[in-house]
Amino acid sequence: MSAAQSPLVIYDQEQSGQRRHILAGTDEAGRGCWAGPVVAAAVILPDDWFPEGLDDSKKLSAKRREALCGEIRTGALCWGACAVSPGEIDRINILQASLLAMRRSVLKLKSVPELVLIDGTQIPELDLPAKAIVKGDGTSAAIAAASILAKVFRDRIMVSYDRIFPGYGFAQNKGYGAAVHQEALKKLGPCAIHRFSYKPIAELDQGRLF
Repeated sequence: MSAAQSPLVIYDQEQSGQRRHILAGTDEAGRGCWAGPVVAAAVILPDDWFPEGLDDSKKLSAKRREALCGEIRTGALCWGACAVSPGEIDRINILQASLLAMRRSVLKLKSVPELVLIDGTQIPELDLPAKAIVKGDGTSAAIAAASILAKVFRDRIMVSYDRIFPGYGFAQNKGYGAAVHQEALKKLGPCAIHRFSYKPIAELDQGRLF
């Protein structure tokens, strides 16, 4: 499929007025995890460039995401990424942390977009025109590209944390509440990168205190 025929590219062209305006997409990864940061990315793609196989990151294998991540970083006009720590997530809640990560990612773009497409239902605080799109990572090429960068960058962070905090299986479960992760929490308790405001961690931590 050529770029001109891709539904994701066609959607972006329609939103940008047939590419008359600079369009960016942004998305986050790790919102439902029990440990680690939430990571967001923002991407501006060239008018005539579309990496083959670009899609919602959740529909792609880890190997394919890695390959596309490299292509996007090389081929995009510009991109930005940001991680918000577990401590900040606990302080301001995961929704606000996700919006903050997306805002910071957009602000890191070397070119100022004239429209920002956001995956989800809420818009970060931006002094730019913006539009929230439910399931945007499967609708917009720019959001799909951002979803891949965010997912790959976050996975890499969690693999590195697995070496620092062994036993939880972070390299495999990436901080989600998998069975191995749950068993490790019972044996080891939470570590420094767990989200203590999340109910499973909060209840476990409270139980260990009394």
